[in-house]
Amino acid sequence: MPQPTTITLADTPLRWQDVAAVARHGATLELSPQAWARIDNAQAIVQRIVASGERAYGVNTGLGALCNVSLEGEQLSQLSRNTLLSHACGVGPMLSDEQTRAIICATVINYSHGKSGLHPQVVRALLALLNHGITPQVPSQGSVGYLTHMAHVGVALLGVGNVSYKGQIVPAQQALSAEGLQPVALGAKDGLCLVNGTPCMTGLSCLALADAHHLLQWADVVGAMSFEALRGQIDAFDEAIIALKPHPGMQLVGSNLRTLLDGSEVIASSKGVRTQDALSLRSIPQIHGAARDQWAHASRQIETELNSATDNPLLLGTPDSYRVMSQANPHGQSVALAADLLAIAMAEIGSVAERRLDRLINPHVSGLPAFLVSNPGVNSGMMIVQYVAASLCGQNRQLAQPAVLDNFVTSGLQEDHLSMGTNAALKLQQLLANVTQILAIEYLLAAQAFEFLKDQRFGAGTDRAWRRLRDVVPAYEQDRWLAPDIAVAAQLIKDTALPNVH
Repeated sequence: MPQPTTITLADTPLRWQDVAAVARHGATLELSPQAWARIDNAQAIVQRIVASGERAYGVNTGLGALCNVSLEGEQLSQLSRNTLLSHACGVGPMLSDEQTRAIICATVINYSHGKSGLHPQVVRALLALLNHGITPQVPSQGSVGYLTHMAHVGVALLGVGNVSYKGQIVPAQQALSAEGLQPVALGAKDGLCLVNGTPCMTGLSCLALADAHHLLQWADVVGAMSFEALRGQIDAFDEAIIALKPHPGMQLVGSNLRTLLDGSEVIASSKGVRTQDALSLRSIPQIHGAARDQWAHASRQIETELNSATDNPLLLGTPDSYRVMSQANPHGQSVALAADLLAIAMAEIGSVAERRLDRLINPHVSGLPAFLVSNPGVNSGMMIVQYVAASLCGQNRQLAQPAVLDNFVTSGLQEDHLSMGTNAALKLQQLLANVTQILAIEYLLAAQAFEFLKDQRFGAGTDRAWRRLRDVVPAYEQDRWLAPDIAVAAQLIKDTALPNVH
């Protein structure tokens, strides 16, 4: 399916796919005339407030616990600049370019509602970063939900800090100059708008939704391969039986498994060899289906947030009749809970895959050569890759601990309940990377098991998956360096869109 070349922000709700298209595939982001009109209207309200001297949080006051300190004149521009410089204090490894681009994309979507009040030139500057391939270097650690990550993006607009540009890390000012762009002069509220809201956790979570959706499809494929290699009892996936427990995800997985295994002589000849299979095999629809249902819930929560106005304060009305509302829309509880829940669900996908792949190499239950090698003893075969999967599952248990339950007090008691949503989104992405590796290992083992069964026809979908892997990874005849095989299988999973799997 071709990737969209332009995403236009107008009045239609955005999807996680739109963020992924901009962040990963270089789609151009632009605003419609009505979106620019909304931004202009909110900026005019800010100018009216500044001219009137009415006190409004973040427009002409200090921030956080300093909300009662009134400012005026040149102090307003200085406050915006100082906000970015003081808040850009993140630590740790840098985010990837696609992660930072996802954050910027979600930020621009937030501003397109016209409730923030920042100057249009700031939005144009953010669009220029995306569309000219200038990506600020943003430390990954230091956010309790917002603030630090977007501050590092914001200082790049000032020509401060480093950016990724044409494959190199260069000073921001150098990249801006190379593209004919000027540093931004900030006005009242611009600095607060740049660091406020939930776009950071939301943009990152959109990428996680994309990865999890892809992995859920692949989990059905490699799970079906393991089921077939272990001569599973197909009655457990009977449509009438599955329908008696009408969870939507479970119905979808059941359908996928039946399609993937259609026409399998291995399955047909194995009917009745045992009364029932181990739960890791016969409960694939129940386990994978439950994860899909949690994904659907998470996607609704995250997309709702993506299409929300999440600044504080928010500006309503027109310059002639307006309200400035201090509230808590920057609190990202919905996204944090969604990311935490999806992490638990996807950890389970990795966990059940590890149980299946362990059965593939275990001669006590597999009915296959020990550790899937023809000459065991002198060859260790696939023994140790199961250790790797177990290690990754152990790490996923740690990563699946809810971030949202952590709480700290910041800003002199002013911000005394925090979502930790950015931490939730970041650890979810790490967990998904682990699940990719676990599924890659199961894919390798199931394909190797097929080598001992290939005198019979495999299922329509499982046969395609086996042959696709064999295009890039040869059968395992004797011990060889296995790490590259896992890496190739993982890359194949990442890069391959699956036909006929929903």
